[in-house]
Amino acid sequence: MVHVYTGDGKGKTTAAVGLAVRAAGCGLRVIFVQFFKLDDDPSGEKEIFRKNIPSIELVRSNLRHPMFTGKAADMEAIKRSVRDAFELARMRVGEGFDIIVLDEIMGAINGGFIGLEDVVGFIDARPEGLEVVLTGRNAPAELVKRADYVTEFLDIKHPYAGGTGARKGIEF
Repeated sequence: MVHVYTGDGKGKTTAAVGLAVRAAGCGLRVIFVQFFKLDDDPSGEKEIFRKNIPSIELVRSNLRHPMFTGKAADMEAIKRSVRDAFELARMRVGEGFDIIVLDEIMGAINGGFIGLEDVVGFIDARPEGLEVVLTGRNAPAELVKRADYVTEFLDIKHPYAGGTGARKGIEF
């Protein structure tokens, strides 16, 4: 089945991580692809996956999007990194994975780094039985239509609004 976790609230990646850990605990293999995150960036999920859960393979596109940094960036290099990570995942799913998570794929689509038609084509051509989890703000209607699960995370209140930055173990 296809899951979409979207909306402007906190928790999309957290939900995907939770699903991946649950699946691994039940003996399933997961490939977890994170777009716009550096391999050197600290994150709780990176640490737990790589050190303690060998059945979850983490792949990162390894270049940050300027929306996360607030700085100018080489957009062509970012586009190449996103496409390379997506192509790697597309090639690897036939290796016995039960679940693929494409974390921040909506940002990759909406930012023009990867085509919606590429993601739709991937969903349509995926190996039988492969569960697909797509996260990120502003899910395109075509992905919502194709999904079996759609959850929207709403930002009702968040400490960012009061100036609190991302906290280790909570936001990353």
